[in-house]
Amino acid sequence: MNDQRALFEIPDDVAYFNCASLSPQLKSARRAGEAALGRTAHPWTIRSRDWFTDAEELRGLFARVIGASAESIALIPATSYGIAAAAANIEAKRGHRVVVIADDYPSSIYTWRAFAARTGAEIVTVSRADDETWTDAVCAAIDERVRVVAVPNVRWTNGELLDLGRIGDAARGVNAAFVVDATQSAGAMPLYLARIRPDFLVAAGYKWLLGPYSCGYMYVDQRHHGGAPVEQNWISREGSEDFARLIDYRDTYQPGARRFDVGQRANFTLAAMAIGALTQLLEWDVARIARTLAAITMNIERRAAAMGINTASDQARGPNIVGLRLPQTRLKALAAALEANDVYVGIRGDTMRISPHLHTTAADIDRLFDGLMKAL
Repeated sequence: MNDQRALFEIPDDVAYFNCASLSPQLKSARRAGEAALGRTAHPWTIRSRDWFTDAEELRGLFARVIGASAESIALIPATSYGIAAAAANIEAKRGHRVVVIADDYPSSIYTWRAFAARTGAEIVTVSRADDETWTDAVCAAIDERVRVVAVPNVRWTNGELLDLGRIGDAARGVNAAFVVDATQSAGAMPLYLARIRPDFLVAAGYKWLLGPYSCGYMYVDQRHHGGAPVEQNWISREGSEDFARLIDYRDTYQPGARRFDVGQRANFTLAAMAIGALTQLLEWDVARIARTLAAITMNIERRAAAMGINTASDQARGPNIVGLRLPQTRLKALAAALEANDVYVGIRGDTMRISPHLHTTAADIDRLFDGLMKAL
């Protein structure tokens, strides 16, 4: 695809390479949010059905992005909320294990530490040898003691890719729950849910899904649709569309994964923005986005190699993130020097993380490497 910069809220003098942290805003999402603000300024125009229609549209759009059924999608505010919901619906006891990878995102690790403290299970943190893939290392750690395998699709620090199909097969082979954090891949690459077959898959919406902060999504496999939600709210209960009968309290929930929806999911402004963002993603097509981002990041890798800058890993990586290995003692200073010239990257661990999107132009890449050449 040609660059789509005109659709983003990015000035011409800014080169932004930090979508893995926070996506730039789409103009369509901003227009939708502004229209929704105008609507909520006149609450008398909001009807009872409006508390449901945007949520259902959003549920269906995300389902299309990941290739799932809308009935299996819950609307959540954060990755941590979704992982907490997963942990609340998995049983373990002393002697059981939870497999995670080293240096994973904190929201996942903290949840599984709390799970281990509650159940008596043991956390097994997988590292990999230099001649080993993350997929091989994770699969080697899965045995009959494992009850949870919780991994990302794309590592947040440097873009390394895990083969979720193989890991899922290994997890199911020992009857372990398979929990996937797709925050750094959903929207940037196809996920093929039929192959991955996770128990739960979560994704924050403000990165590669180009939506607003506090809008996220969770896929829940059908076998968990009868599970326990994190919270009890009125809108997830059966019959909640009839406002006149809300005090006819019911023990039954809305169908599918809706019981896992966060309270106040009908956030009219954020939902409208997220709908605008996912609609644009689907118009572009996720597979086309992935191919375009792969071409951009491969170009960045080639330019880096020509300057003698190695990538942070020789592993297979996602199409959307490339990590550059630079002198660790100078990473923050290098990022500050780039930022002084309106070139924005991310520093994660010992890596300069470069995460472009369809707004990235050849001129942006030139500015990135001109800045690095001067700073080095």
